[in-house]
Amino acid sequence: MKGMILEMYKINEEIDKIFNELIELSEYIYNNPELGNQEFLSSKAHIDFLTKYGFKVEEHFIGIETAFKAVYDSNKPGPTIALLDEYDALPGVGHGCGHNMIGAVGTGTGIIISKFLDEIGGKIFVIGTPAEETNGAKVDMANQGVFNDIDAVLMAHPADESYASIQSLAIEAIEFEFIGKAAHAASDPEKGINALDAVIGTFNGINALRQHIESSARIHGIITEGGVAANIVPEKAVANFYVRATTKKYLTELIEKVKNCARAGALSSGAELKISNYEKTYDNFASNKFFDKLLLENMKKYDVEQLMDNNTSLGSLDAGNVSHKCPAVHPMFSISKTPLVAHTKEFAKATLTSYAYKQMKSIIGALSQTGIDLLTNADLLKKIKSDFDNAIK
Repeated sequence: MKGMILEMYKINEEIDKIFNELIELSEYIYNNPELGNQEFLSSKAHIDFLTKYGFKVEEHFIGIETAFKAVYDSNKPGPTIALLDEYDALPGVGHGCGHNMIGAVGTGTGIIISKFLDEIGGKIFVIGTPAEETNGAKVDMANQGVFNDIDAVLMAHPADESYASIQSLAIEAIEFEFIGKAAHAASDPEKGINALDAVIGTFNGINALRQHIESSARIHGIITEGGVAANIVPEKAVANFYVRATTKKYLTELIEKVKNCARAGALSSGAELKISNYEKTYDNFASNKFFDKLLLENMKKYDVEQLMDNNTSLGSLDAGNVSHKCPAVHPMFSISKTPLVAHTKEFAKATLTSYAYKQMKSIIGALSQTGIDLLTNADLLKKIKSDFDNAIK
């Protein structure tokens, strides 16, 4: 117990030294919202901050202009722990998902752990991951093997309640483009092929399909193009869908059924069909019971408030792809004592409150403690890796 209290004291002491700067970092990014892959000011702010505290930074990481990888290497044997930063904003809303805070937490935690690294050994990465809201850089990073040699990944997301573990749905963004033939809709309708009919047939097929899918799955879409005038048979129509499921396996099965609805729509109307993905596919988040338990204990130690049972969120995130490459945690930390709706201006404003800063400080402490635990406890890390291996088989 004495050793634990001493370690907590040291971690809190290090947090106190840089916390005002972390608030400034979060507020700077809040006041300069940038959309995905356009986060030039935000990424530079993180890079400058990490460089100041001794990290060596690789900019334009894996060829993405606003991505980075910052490394602090003790030059001693030990595990490699990564923190993930997000910093993209939403159009018209700004930081309605709190990515200004996500980045501050990741950068702050990486710096805190680095203060102990020369003594305990190992490496710390802080990886800047642009465009989570759209085409998720973590997907490319996962596909290119960035996380293959990392022992564990940590990040945290603001919310209106706190959770040590998260569930998320695998998602595929699929586009159906139907090509028909234009004709005068009154004088020569028989000479046309109505591409919009194919889209409507697709929606009808999917609406019928919903009765026969798992209750946790989701299919939702819009018509992005449906013709140009009421007196012209639409020669082109386009529909975009998100298809979500609790596992990659079921998502693959469900996607094929959704594609069949579009194929039926094309066949019934006579239109040609082109199928493509308009955004990257996100995997479900693979939870890890030993990792989650460790984090939960540390969230309690560092007084993270409004700590609830496991989150059952039905959203999707590109951190899911990371969780299939190495053990990962993605806790939520409350920034409001009253309910919040994500992706709103109200959520963004909540990141500026004194309560949110108190919680940010607590979650940085919990994540820092968790990282140090992994770096110093080989048996614990072995259990976490074993659970990971079993979960992704």
